[in-house]
Amino acid sequence: MEAYQDPLLREDRQLLLFTHLSQLLNLITGFGGFIVPLVIWLTQKDKVEHMDQQGKDILNFQLTMIILSLISIPLMFIIIGFITIAIVALLTIIFPIINAIKANNGEPTYYPFSIKFFN
Repeated sequence: MEAYQDPLLREDRQLLLFTHLSQLLNLITGFGGFIVPLVIWLTQKDKVEHMDQQGKDILNFQLTMIILSLISIPLMFIIIGFITIAIVALLTIIFPIINAIKANNGEPTYYPFSIKFFN
């Protein structure tokens, strides 16, 4: 038998799940993976439990990945840039999915290698 779950808590977790997964829009639009979480965080940070901290973590991760991508482009002239851009691409796919699952389960999320722009 499944335990009762508060509908508001379930909605909060679903919005957190969507916010984490919205980062994958980068694969389609190039920049939507930053804009959509930013808008969700700005509009929901005071309404959804854990949105403020997780939103900041998402934005820190996205900004870090953008900076690493920009650094990787000139490094492509000496081959290492291809390796770093591949690592960045993998990180931007893997960690949003892992953290979306964790957020939906009510577990703490973590984005490694993130520079703390928002604290």
